[in-house]
Order: sequence, then structure tokens, then C-alpha cells
Amino acid sequence: MNINPMALLGLKSDFDRFQNNHPKFMQFVKAFTKAGIQEGTVMECKVITADGQELQANIRITADDLELLEKLKRLRQEI
Repeated sequence: MNINPMALLGLKSDFDRFQNNHPKFMQFVKAFTKAGIQEGTVMECKVITADGQELQANIRITADDLELLEKLKRLRQEI
């Protein structure tokens, strides 16, 4: 898989804007990563749409998920 460096730079700009727009979310992410996500941890997500519809899902973290998170963390440090 080839990654376009210019697309990565654009993504970095978008992610920086997301961080500025939603600082509490990034504080939450930092807190749960410090807590040490381990295999078997359950992550739950709940979304309430503008019209009040609620959507909820959860996942149990696997070793593959942890590996992907590490790769994303390294990628973030590179850009």
C-alpha cells in the first residue's frame, strides 16, 4: 500500500483542527491510554444524533487492535 505524503500532511492538519475543536475528547483519549488499555478491555461508544436517535456499540480489545493502535501512535509521531 502506497501512502501519499501530501495526503498525510492534509490529514495532520485536519487532525490538529479536530484536537483544537474537541479538547475534552483528546484529554479523554490521553487518560484512557495512560490507564493502560489491555487485551480484553471493553470500549463502548454511544452517539446521540441531532434528532435524538441513540446508537451504541462496544468492542473487546484484541492483541491485533493493540498492535494497530501502536502503529497509529508511531505514525502520528512521524507526521
